[in-house]
This record gives sequence, C-alpha cells and structure tokens, in this order.
Amino acid sequence: MNAETFYPIGTPGTPWGDAERAAWRSLQRRQRSYADDVVTRIERLRSRFDVETYGELDYPPDRYPLRALRSRQPRDERPLVLVTGGVHGYETSGVHGALHFLAQHADSYAGRIDLLVVPCVSPWAYERVHRWNPHTVDPNRAFRDPSPAEEAAALMRLLAPVRERVLVHIDLHETTDTDETEFRPALAARDGKAHDPDLIPDGFYLVGDSDNPQLAFQSAVIAAVARVTHIAPPDEKGQIIGAPIVAPGVILYPMRSLGLCAGVTAARYTTTTEVYPDSPRVTPEQCNVAQATAVGAAIDFALANAGR
Repeated sequence: MNAETFYPIGTPGTPWGDAERAAWRSLQRRQRSYADDVVTRIERLRSRFDVETYGELDYPPDRYPLRALRSRQPRDERPLVLVTGGVHGYETSGVHGALHFLAQHADSYAGRIDLLVVPCVSPWAYERVHRWNPHTVDPNRAFRDPSPAEEAAALMRLLAPVRERVLVHIDLHETTDTDETEFRPALAARDGKAHDPDLIPDGFYLVGDSDNPQLAFQSAVIAAVARVTHIAPPDEKGQIIGAPIVAPGVILYPMRSLGLCAGVTAARYTTTTEVYPDSPRVTPEQCNVAQATAVGAAIDFALANAGR
C-alpha cells in the first residue's frame, strides 16, 4: 500500500458516513470464536480466581459477555495490578498472553498483590481479527468520558471503584504487518486523509506515558522480555512508529490525551506492550510468553520499588 493507493471503501479525501461504515461492516467475517478461545479458558481458571461478568456487548445478532478475573480474598492494603488484553481484538497474544500469565505465573504472587485481569476487552473484534468495533471506532482511542466505544466504557465502569488503588497497569498489544497493509490505510480512509506509509518495527517494544515515563520500570520490562524475544531497534531516524526512542525499545505517548487504555487509571507504573508476531524469528507461543514475561517483570519491579 503506497500513498497513491486508495482504500476500497469511500471517496479519497472525504470522511466516511453511515453508508461507508455499513459497507465496511458488511465485509467483516467471523474468523474465530471468543466463546471457544477465551471464555472456555476463563472458565477453567474459575477454581483459582473470582470470575465476573462486568458488561455485555450487544452487536446484533451477537452478544458478548465481558469477563474479568480477580484474586480471591482481596485486601485493600495490597498493591493492585491491572492487566488488560485484546483492546484491539486482532492482537492475539495480548489476549492469550494474559491468560498464559494467569495459568502459569499468577500463583507465585498470591498474598503479595491483588490481580484484576481483563483478557479480552473487544470480543467482536477478536472474532473478526480487527482493530475496530462494528461502529468503526478504535477502543484504544476511546478511554474518555463520554466514550464512543462501549468496550472502553464498560471497562471504565469496572475500574471506577479501584482506579486510585491500581499500582501497575500493563496493557498487552501487538504491532503487526497488517497495521500497515490494512488498519492504517482504513483509518486514513475513514477520516478522509491520505495514508502516509511507515515501517513496521521488527521486535518487541514498549509505549510508556509521556506524562509519567518511569523509564527504570520500562527498562526492567524490556530486559526481562529480551530473554524471550528480540527487542525492536530504532529506524534510521532513531524512532519507532514515528516516535523517538527514550531508552532501548521504549517510546512515549501522551496516554490520557489520546484516550489510550493504559492511561485509564491513576497507576504509578503503566505501559503498553507491543509484540511483533509476524517476525520469522518468533512463534505464537513465544509471543504469548513474551507478554506473560512482561507482566511478571512489571510486577516484580513495582514490588521492589513501590516504597521508594
């Protein structure tokens, strides 16, 4: 896709209206099952965690229960760690990395932290391997009040009672080749703008909060993940996806002003992970392990430094 190639829906230079959004929606097909892939795995964890339905998405003819898992017997004096995945439904290891962490690693933190894990914020998009919800809204630009995305609004309602208590929030994402071949061109077409091609970074990286960088925290997560998969180098401009690197494998975004999920709480330690699943150097399982490793490293750093 280059600057002279136009997205097949809409008129170049003109933002989409209802007809274009309907045309886009008609092209989306279910490719996998949220119930089979995610809900079933959550149910297997019910013996170890409290499972709650914090909302439901009604996208006729489909309805999707929104599920969260919590530590049993939580205590207010413990640090609260929030893990979110699948805000962008197509980013597979965000969903399965969160579930991998719960299944394989969460027990080692029992009694030291309380966990709140939302493995799949956007199940409609998970099934259709897409970034947007059916209204062509990106949930990861919708964490503001009022929110234009029910996925984001439901999560904000869940978090409202504990927002100030969260110490760590790690939001699990991927950067994929389809970001450049499909999702960024679609975004440009939706908004009536030209698509400016960019490079997809080859490797794992983190997005921290420019208003609260916490670079020692970010670097500790990068160091842990580097033992699992390769870290994305900067491009010739010293950037990753158009943002300057501030530490190896780390860039910064203004999370709250952009409406990003990782800015939704008052947590001291926040980051967005970005796994690169299309590299020939990784497997899907490595991607899941990288996400779970990032969660563990984030918790370890926060526990070691929370009193400082």
